[in-house]
Amino acid sequence: MAELRTQARFPEVPEARGHYESFYLRACHPSEPVGVWIRYTVLKRPGKLPRGSLWFTLFDASAGTPVARKVTLEPGDLGAEPGAYIRIGDARFESSQVTGSMGDISWNLTYASPEPPLRHLPREWMYRAPIPKTKLLSPHPAALFSGEATVGDRRVELDRWRGMVGHNWGAQHAERWIWMHGIDFEGAGDAWLDVALGRIKIGPVTTPWIANGALSLDGRRHALGGPAAARKTEVDDRPDGCRFVLPGA
Repeated sequence: MAELRTQARFPEVPEARGHYESFYLRACHPSEPVGVWIRYTVLKRPGKLPRGSLWFTLFDASAGTPVARKVTLEPGDLGAEPGAYIRIGDARFESSQVTGSMGDISWNLTYASPEPPLRHLPREWMYRAPIPKTKLLSPHPAALFSGEATVGDRRVELDRWRGMVGHNWGAQHAERWIWMHGIDFEGAGDAWLDVALGRIKIGPVTTPWIANGALSLDGRRHALGGPAAARKTEVDDRPDGCRFVLPGA
């Protein structure tokens, strides 16, 4: 079993505070318009015990509407035992395997990633500070997934599909936010893009768009965005997509 690259924060949150947290993965077929998106999430309301939810989405452009399911379990079904990022019921998200089920949907995937983690926030103290209220990192920004998922009568086999594993947590989402991840680019199969963009509210003021992330090319990471580059960051967001220009180093 591979070493854990991050850890769940919800077990240490004081009872009076609110908290949300998410461990997630995306994996895409190398040649067909098919992909899976799986999330293990935690929601803790102030004064309440945290509860875990499982989310599963299968995207298939040839089949039309994605298949999406969510189930929320009781507080006693949530844990973060040694060797796993998170457990919700019998579903486990580990450092090299992800398993779970809900109704007629199940998944059993393994993954491997030679890439070191990507910490989106440019300074370590930002992960301890009250602002930003959302913390984000990608423990596995580029990974290969194998295994299978079943959706009703359909069996989807993953054979070294490219994707990633992410982790975010905090007390509140940004006022506006966008997360972009790209992988398996034509002519540059090892390249990947992982960027979070957000506008946060400080009192009555909403900041401009601030981007944090990286573009990896030929094994070298190029930092993108950062608070100092906010004036040069351009974002045109719409309900069905967005266009953005991000400054690099």
